Amino acid sequence: MNYLTQFIPTSLYINGKATKEVDRMNEMIKNKLMLLPDQPGCYLMKDRQGTIIYVGKAKVLKNRVRSYFTGSHDGKTLRLVNEIEDFEYIVTSSDIEALILELNLIKKYDPKYNVMLKDDKSYPFIKLTAERHPRLIITRNVKKDKGKYFGPYPNVQAANETKRLLDRIYPLRKCSTLPDRVCLYYHLGQCLAPCVNPIGEDEYKNITDEIIRFLNGGYKEIKAELSEKMAAAAEELDFERAKEYRDKIAHIEATMEKQKMTTTDFTDRDVFGYAVDKGWMCVQVFFVRQGKLIERDVSMFPIYNEPEEELLTYLGQFYEKVNHFKPKEILVPDSVNTQMAEELLQVKVLKPQRGQKKELVKLAVKNAKIALAEKFSLIERDEERTIKAVENLGATLGIYTPHRIEAFDNSNIQGTSPVSALVVFIDGKAEKREYRKYKIKTVKGPDDYESMREVVRRRYSRVLKEELPLPDLIIIDGGKGHIEAVRDVLENELGLDIPISGLVKDDKHRTSQLLFGTPLQVISLERNSQEFYLLQRIQDEVHRFAITFHRQIRGKGLFQSLLDDIPGIGDKRKKGLLKHFGSVKKMREASLEELIATGLPANVAADLFEKLQE
Repeated sequence: MNYLTQFIPTSLYINGKATKEVDRMNEMIKNKLMLLPDQPGCYLMKDRQGTIIYVGKAKVLKNRVRSYFTGSHDGKTLRLVNEIEDFEYIVTSSDIEALILELNLIKKYDPKYNVMLKDDKSYPFIKLTAERHPRLIITRNVKKDKGKYFGPYPNVQAANETKRLLDRIYPLRKCSTLPDRVCLYYHLGQCLAPCVNPIGEDEYKNITDEIIRFLNGGYKEIKAELSEKMAAAAEELDFERAKEYRDKIAHIEATMEKQKMTTTDFTDRDVFGYAVDKGWMCVQVFFVRQGKLIERDVSMFPIYNEPEEELLTYLGQFYEKVNHFKPKEILVPDSVNTQMAEELLQVKVLKPQRGQKKELVKLAVKNAKIALAEKFSLIERDEERTIKAVENLGATLGIYTPHRIEAFDNSNIQGTSPVSALVVFIDGKAEKREYRKYKIKTVKGPDDYESMREVVRRRYSRVLKEELPLPDLIIIDGGKGHIEAVRDVLENELGLDIPISGLVKDDKHRTSQLLFGTPLQVISLERNSQEFYLLQRIQDEVHRFAITFHRQIRGKGLFQSLLDDIPGIGDKRKKGLLKHFGSVKKMREASLEELIATGLPANVAADLFEKLQE
């Protein structure tokens, strides 16, 4: 292993022009690139805050890493390169080792520019329990508990549909704990009622063997046997029993035979196809279970390496999910290295050349191309609203692209219940998990500037203490006074140099002006530009968040102060009244009798009623 940790920024552009520092940085990066070996391995790209933003692998590290800093790139790769300010690399002994290491590093660091399977769902299985009185249940957790698992199914609906069919045909118990009397399922003929009837193990074995045979693809034979039994019952004039067999046959046909047969060998397999366009890849996966194409999975993501290498990385992540079922066989297009895929997945991987399997791969590739074409316009529109808007905003302000924006707003009514709110936008999208609410603690009266000072001081003192990510741009919903108050706290108290801008609204409470710079000046933005719309969204969101929090605090304060002066109403009764009526407004609308009905003594209710009417 070889680690390089020297910090070398790559480039800095201000209003589209390279500074003198850039030439020096480029010379330094050239020197560092000369140290790269011509061996396989992984490389880790970092931004100016030292965060790992991309992990890649290469057969020849020297060639791959150099390619990022030479030649021309498409838009998304250029965005990655513009953020790279340092890199490390790790040499491995083989390409497959590099692939495995890449997967581990991606899992560890979760870099934002890598292929990440955000949907971490696990697929449902039908489980035949190993209890004394066995049951059929739906589960997503496969355990070594002697139970038998069948699946996976593409979704819960498909699993439930099959389970309902089995419940109608085979009378296993449905309840999790045995009751003391028979239930409706017994009367419907769908349960043997082990709660009151002794059931032998042989009888259970016959039923469970039938279920196992059914789920392993033998439902056609079972359907044929039911047809014979139906005919025999009809000959004996037992029409009620014949009707039961007929209904079971109908359920099998409705549930199992509505799917199109794709192969005749009943082998479980996954079929992969992919398409690439404009630096994006779409992967389609067909799930074939018991010879039937039951469902598909679609993933779309930007790529920075060769498509075949990206697909191998994707395969490794795809099957690394908890409980993600590995079939007996995986089919892939001709371009994929099956030897590496088999070594990585420990599953048989094939490149079919003819027949049904080849047609399945072609179908997956065709679907990938169609999906990529259909979605591309939506991706471009979303990038225009988010990534490109952030880039254009940074260029207009003459700063690094503000990938992380934090915005503040205060809310109070003449100084009562003062609060502040923080919203966070990452790459132009709201990151609601990072929103924060603040009650103003030290400021008395309606002083917006001091309130802003307090909140910014509290926020970034904690950020420094806990080593949280710093924003690339701070936006204040306010004018010059607010900006100067924030700048004073950041620079003079905390020693931080973060760009600050202010958003000013017009008399109709709409985003009007953007203030920025030293000294402050109005920055002109086209009213129909995406960066202006982004600022509008940020200002509207932080205002909404702040005013909602203020209303909550003010409502609670009004409720508390209203009841504090009434003898006989303590904290417990306050909570009970608030839970019963929901708000002070509804409490005011209540009659004296309704107040008494909540459990208040008559004299206390009368005092409260009088107070509410005031």
